[in-house]
Amino acid sequence: MGRRGVSALMIQFTMIENENIPIPLEYQDICPIPDKDFQTAMTILVQEPGFQDIVSMALPNYKYSQLKRVLLGLNSKHEFQVKVMRPFMEGVMAKTGTRLTTSGEENLDKEMPYTFVTNHRDIVLDSAQLSYLLIKGGRDACEIAIGNNLLIYDWITKLVRLNKSFIVKRNLGRIQTLAAAVQLSGYMHFAVQQKNASLWIAQREGRCKDSNDRTQESLIKMLAYGNREKSFIESLKELNIAPISISYEYDPNDYLKAKQFLCKSKNPNWRKSPDDDLISMKTGITGHKGEVHYAFTLCINEELDNIPEGLDKFLEVDRVCAIIDHAIHQNYKIFKTNYIAHDILFDDKHFADQYTQEEREAFEQYLSGQIDKTEGLKLSEADRFYMYNKMLQMYSNPLTNYLEATK
Repeated sequence: MGRRGVSALMIQFTMIENENIPIPLEYQDICPIPDKDFQTAMTILVQEPGFQDIVSMALPNYKYSQLKRVLLGLNSKHEFQVKVMRPFMEGVMAKTGTRLTTSGEENLDKEMPYTFVTNHRDIVLDSAQLSYLLIKGGRDACEIAIGNNLLIYDWITKLVRLNKSFIVKRNLGRIQTLAAAVQLSGYMHFAVQQKNASLWIAQREGRCKDSNDRTQESLIKMLAYGNREKSFIESLKELNIAPISISYEYDPNDYLKAKQFLCKSKNPNWRKSPDDDLISMKTGITGHKGEVHYAFTLCINEELDNIPEGLDKFLEVDRVCAIIDHAIHQNYKIFKTNYIAHDILFDDKHFADQYTQEEREAFEQYLSGQIDKTEGLKLSEADRFYMYNKMLQMYSNPLTNYLEATK
């Protein structure tokens, strides 16, 4: 199957995470809730009014009492993924018309746990869709890295830990930040090496709002902290890093990202609120996405072996980032939205053979319509022009990076 092809069936994986491995005490505040504690935690969660509200909003066609009985009948995180999250994702895709396609599954070894490193478009769906694809292929869902800045209520923390998430501690002092990085990396090494668990983590903190995807150097340094008895490269190889390239035909949050750029341009000290993240989550889940494509790539361990020994540490980190970036960039699926945005942004018709004039006009109307959704700001014509150009950059940058990576 070609890189752009849609796979009819995913390879049948059989690897399941080993839940019988005791979690070391130093990781117990950040790891997913163990299955032995699953029912107790779920019993508490279903009583939370906030949880009831979000479930009722997400699944309006079901009575909460019915859903509550289903949730209380679950015994493990795997059951939660298979019996709740998989149908939920299928429902979301059906309602939003999302077509979820894949390529490169043959690059994964069915017996190997991976650390999947991806570009990051959507707060919730990037990892949720990946877990759905893994489950659909007969593999266990991956554990998901999630920043504690999103965990604004205790019930959200409980929910994500029941949903196989591990916590990334952010917004700490300098000493605490290093300690948290060591703890996080240690847990990730433990999960891959001891629990046989696959993991997901974004290539940088937060979403890349302009879609110019680049791996954050501090992330790569953190990943190597987990085994400091080994060299930097050998420690990274323990994680079996496998990049995944995620491509969205349409990003429902495009105008919200452009709004954040606008607010920041007007006030450098502007900071988004927790409500902004909740709005982004809801918009990403319920909004129109068209086709979303996941391209699985090879584990980078062989490429890490090609990095010369004795290289300066900063150059080592740079090489690793470049390897991941190249894998992501060259495996984008390029949509008409990318070609059109690139031609509009650069005022040319270089890719005019990839779309019709009617499709170009429809995309221009789509962008204007997205800007019209902006709330809380009185937009001037200059503001609209600024947001319009930011959105063009979001859609054109994947094509620009793809062209550079595939020269």
